[in-house]
Order: sequence, then C-alpha cells, then structure tokens
Amino acid sequence: MMLADKRRTRRIRIGQPLKIRACDPKDAGVEEVNITRNVSRDGIYFISPIRTYTEGMRLYVTVPHHNPRDPKDREYLGQVVRVDRLADELCGVAIQFLTEVKPQ
Repeated sequence: MMLADKRRTRRIRIGQPLKIRACDPKDAGVEEVNITRNVSRDGIYFISPIRTYTEGMRLYVTVPHHNPRDPKDREYLGQVVRVDRLADELCGVAIQFLTEVKPQ
C-alpha cells in the first residue's frame, strides 16, 4: 500500500544553516545550530543527534541562520510533524512552519 504524500509544496535539496530552539520551557534542552537537508515554503527537514524531538513539539526555527544576524534571516514558529529514527543514534526531523515571527 502506498502512503499519500501530504506535502503541499515542492521540496528543494539544499543545505542552509538553521537554528532551532524549544518554545516550551519543559523542552529547554532542545537547542541547536544545524544544516537543512531540504526546504520548502512550508517547512524544513534536517538530521539531528538530539533524540528528544517528538511529533507535535513546537519550536522556534531561524532559517537561514547567521551569526551575527543577517537581514535575510527569518524566524518561524514551527511544529514537528515527523521524526525518523536513523542509524548511528541520529534522527530526521520534519518541521512545518506555522507562522513567521516578526522582529520587534
């Protein structure tokens, strides 16, 4: 049986720097700088050594991420929609963007 693809927009394989941090204080250990595997207008996918990501978890995602901050950087409120358990204690994480967080 073939599973339906739930994607609404096309994905592009590209490695962009990103920063992820938890929204909820109970998930305070979730913060990292990483590289995307693929991106779309609606979300991102990346590989992480952090194994505490769970479906439904809300995160702040900055992509692309520069240090110091660049005007092209965008921060989003996102939600984990899939976690793939991979070899070598890694996981693949798919995040759907919910809304852009506007700078104050």
